[in-house]
Parts: sequence; C-alpha cells; structure tokens
Amino acid sequence: MCNVKNVLLVGVGGQGIILASKVLSSGLIDSGYDVKMSEVHGMAQRGGSVTTQVRYGEKVYSPIIGKGQADIIVAFERVEALRWLEYLKPDGKIVINDYAIPSATVLSGKEAYPEDIIEKIEAKYDDVTVINAANEAIELGNIKAQNIIMLGGLIKSLGIEDIDWDKALKDNVKEKFVDLNMKAVKKGLESGLKEKAL
Repeated sequence: MCNVKNVLLVGVGGQGIILASKVLSSGLIDSGYDVKMSEVHGMAQRGGSVTTQVRYGEKVYSPIIGKGQADIIVAFERVEALRWLEYLKPDGKIVINDYAIPSATVLSGKEAYPEDIIEKIEAKYDDVTVINAANEAIELGNIKAQNIIMLGGLIKSLGIEDIDWDKALKDNVKEKFVDLNMKAVKKGLESGLKEKAL
C-alpha cells in the first residue's frame, strides 16, 4: 500500500528512542491512523544499538520495514545513521542528531570512530536534516530531552505538525517532565526549520 509511511528510529540504548516512538505512535493513533510499532533492542543496555519501526497509514498489516523501504530515518547518534542507511528509500529523508556516543570498541582503542559521517550521508541523499539535539537539550536544562527534540525534527520532516502532540506527551511522559518535553518538541520543530532554511 502506497499510503503507508515507514519511519525508522535508530540510536543507542539509554537515548530514549522507545519513548519517542511511543509518543509518535500515540499522536498518530489519536489522529485516526492505523499504526504498527516494533522494537528491536540489540544490546539495549547503554551503548547497544536500539531501533524502533513505526508504520502508519489507513491500514497497516505488518510492523516490519525491509531494506530500502524507510521513508525516513531518525538517527539519534551519528554512527547509527550510517549503520541503518541501507533501509532508507533512494528518495527518503534522514534526520540526524549531530552527536557521538563512542562504542566500547572505540573507547578501548580497538576501532576509530568514523569521520565525516554527516558529509558522506549528505553526498548520497538530498533530504538530510542535521540537529544538534544535545546543545538544544542543554539549553532547556536537561540533556535527556534530546529524544523529544529529535521527535520534533521528525514531526517537521513528515509534515504532521497539526496533530495534538501536547496530548501525546501528556499520555506518555511522567507529569513532572511534560512541560520540559513540550518545549523540547517545539525546539525540534524549529531546528528542523532552521536546517531546511540553510
């Protein structure tokens, strides 16, 4: 079915990817979309690769996104963007957090952290949005808000701003963090805009 959108969120354990996916799915369901979400925790403890797949449309039969089928990839960490690129459609979009989390092998000196990741991706794909979500989150006073800032960038790229994201946040986030996360979504929406305007 051509009206189904495939969203792949990728990153590292501890980055809040599953929460971002739940907020996304919740907002889409409330807006009347059929939504399927699947989580894959590689080594989901901190430092391991984590992905979630969200598919939405009029009717979705399977939660799984195959290689070359993702309409958009949201990478919460630079190397993860590279690792999952083969899943992106040739004309797909990618939203990248300009943020590095060195793996255990990099930290131990066995491997070097790859250089020029964003430049390589920009050379291959036309629709690349880069967000420095760490800096944006620090401005909000909580580095952990990166995931919801990235969600804002995703919402902007998909053109689904008219959904009640405040409600989706209230339904999925602890009450004391709702206000912070509402600000984080707005920051992500603005970051997505800024990057497009460059």
